[in-house]
Order: sequence, then C-alpha cells, then structure tokens
Amino acid sequence: MHNDAMTLRGSCLCGAVTLSVAAARQNIGACHCRMCRTWGGGPLLALESVSRVEIEGENSVSIYASSDWAERAFCRHCGTHLFYRLRTGEHYAVPAGLVDDGQAWTFDTQIFIDDKPPWYAFANATHDLTGREVMEAFDKGSD
Repeated sequence: MHNDAMTLRGSCLCGAVTLSVAAARQNIGACHCRMCRTWGGGPLLALESVSRVEIEGENSVSIYASSDWAERAFCRHCGTHLFYRLRTGEHYAVPAGLVDDGQAWTFDTQIFIDDKPPWYAFANATHDLTGREVMEAFDKGSD
C-alpha cells in the first residue's frame, strides 16, 4: 500500500457490514455496462484506485459471480452494494456513495462508454473507454 493512500470507511444501510478501503487517489470512475446499470439502476460511480478492502460483518456479505472473471458483493440484509471485484482479487471498485464523506473527488474515467444509453450524459471531461478497450486492458477478451 502506498504511504499516501487514504483510508475511507463506510457501512451498508442497515449497518451489518462496514468496509475500510485504502485508495491511492481520490478518483471516481463511471461504468455504463448493462450489468452495472441493471445492478444499480444507473451507472456505477466507484473508486477505482482501491489497494485494500477490509470487511467487518463478512457473514452478512453475499457474493454474486456476475461473470467467469468478476463478482459483485452486497449486504444480504439491506441489499446495499459493497463492491465489484475481479475474482483474482487484483481489482476492486467500491461505490463512491458507500464511503463518501465529502472528499474532493475527481471524476476522471468512464468505461463501457459505448453501452451508455443516450438519455443521460455527464458534463465532466473524462477519459472514456469502450467495452472492448476495458476488456483488453484487463486481458479478458471479448464477451
């Protein structure tokens, strides 16, 4: 973990699960893939530079294997989304709202931009990646 990493804490709606997250930067990314939009009703806005996640109340965490290479976690009591991670554990995305305490976030990336529906758009200047570019970056091939 980097010495300059910040530690953020957050709990699910019912308080059964608490996350302690180390993040190297205060950057937020948006994922527009169909799965994220189905999971949360809109794009997933998440911390992408997470280097460590510690979980309190792990017995209340349910994991859904959403693909052969990734999984999503939520509180089994209240349904709060806790994280998306590669099954290898090398990458976590933690919903920003879960740990936000008024930080000066930098919204700098949008992924699966080619899956974004036309009825919304963010005004921020971001680095945009298509689904194919994301898969190539994580070396996961195509769908």
